[in-house]
Amino acid sequence: MRLPFLKRAKTTGARQPAPIAIPVMTTASMAAVYHGDRVGGDFYDFLRVAPHLVLFGLLDIAGRFQENQSIVSAAQHTFRSLGLELFSRDDINEANAMIELSLQLNRTIMDAAGGVRSCPAFVGCFNESLGTVCYSNAGHTPALLRDSTGIALLPATGLPFGLFSHVTHDAPTTALEPGAAMLLVSRGVTEGRKNGEEFGLDRVKSTLLKADVKSAEELCGKVLDASEEFTNKPRAENDVTALVLLRAAAKAATPAS
Repeated sequence: MRLPFLKRAKTTGARQPAPIAIPVMTTASMAAVYHGDRVGGDFYDFLRVAPHLVLFGLLDIAGRFQENQSIVSAAQHTFRSLGLELFSRDDINEANAMIELSLQLNRTIMDAAGGVRSCPAFVGCFNESLGTVCYSNAGHTPALLRDSTGIALLPATGLPFGLFSHVTHDAPTTALEPGAAMLLVSRGVTEGRKNGEEFGLDRVKSTLLKADVKSAEELCGKVLDASEEFTNKPRAENDVTALVLLRAAAKAATPAS
């Protein structure tokens, strides 16, 4: 089963996660696909924060689904409200905005959890005009960037959210050439096992390298299908999520008449 949005929590009295709509873009596409029944804390969101900027994130909040929904809801509220405030400013510096957003997400998770709650996370801002992504990788599985040169890793730039109240994160920027794809997967993908062997990041890389796809959603599906074919069993221990940013290929030059 593939879920286009985050399921609403069944508990009452707490802020509920908002439905997720993926912004329409002219130079790229984004998608996130989730397989199976929710058992953990995978959470993704997308938000247009300026005419040329789209904020996105994939978080993996430790704990079971039924116990962490108030934390998920608080994190989404900060992501959306503060993200819009920081990235819609006329004098925006994307790196500074990303560092501040990371700091506040970290504090939000600790406040909502009432203490320490590990949350590996990848938060990025795609600049449609420049084809760049400014990002913070808080102890998350590395993002994979595929372009004409092969595959590059975007590793952690700081510790997972939810561990230390004043932890800081770097916010580097990477460029996506036309036709490039950036892939994020949750730990449930890489940690899927068969006979004691993990699917692992190398198999994710191999799947990405060989994939011939025309849409971000299709690429998400191929990666999750490859992971599930490897394990050959239903996922019952962890969430399984993939998120893709696919930049449109350059248009072919029109022949002179």
